[in-house]
Amino acid sequence: MERTFSIHALIILLIALQFSSYFSTCSASRKSHSNEYLTNRKYIKNSCRATTYPKLCLKSLARHASKIKADPKLLAHAALNTSFFAAKTTSKLLANMSKVHGLGPNEAAAMVDCIADVSDSVQKLQKSIKEMDRAEGSDLQVQMNDIQMWVNTALDEEETCMNALANKAIKSKVKRGVRGRVVKVAHLTSNALTLVKSFASAQKN
Repeated sequence: MERTFSIHALIILLIALQFSSYFSTCSASRKSHSNEYLTNRKYIKNSCRATTYPKLCLKSLARHASKIKADPKLLAHAALNTSFFAAKTTSKLLANMSKVHGLGPNEAAAMVDCIADVSDSVQKLQKSIKEMDRAEGSDLQVQMNDIQMWVNTALDEEETCMNALANKAIKSKVKRGVRGRVVKVAHLTSNALTLVKSFASAQKN
């Protein structure tokens, strides 16, 4: 009887040790992932300090920390992607807003111009992302110059739209609904341009 009890006690002890080992491993793994995320986030935060809008830069890119790690090319690529998707969403918003009844001639004209501007921006950003995907080797600097030129053009287009919507003749309802989104896209693109330039500059050294 005592022997049977001892065997049962031993089995229970072994099971308890296995569970303890499992939870210790899980805890260590979680801690490791947490430390890695914080390290990667710190890299993004430090890189974003060079941008015009560092808080927006960190907020928009921190979610990609595990993918970016501490790679300046992946950081620039993520920034371009973030700007591209924001511009694409805003382009759709502008198209929908242009169909709203009751727009005056000033609003309608501003919408037409903005749709063209932001659509051009989307195309330039998409082109930049594709070029960034294959940017390497002896043609790297030429490719980076092209990317910078396209992103700069995209930013110019966004700012043109932003300025058009700032016109005093544009109703405040339209400004509230659209201009804030365009401003954010322009800020994201500005940050992306800075990070692209940083990566390109680092490759020259």
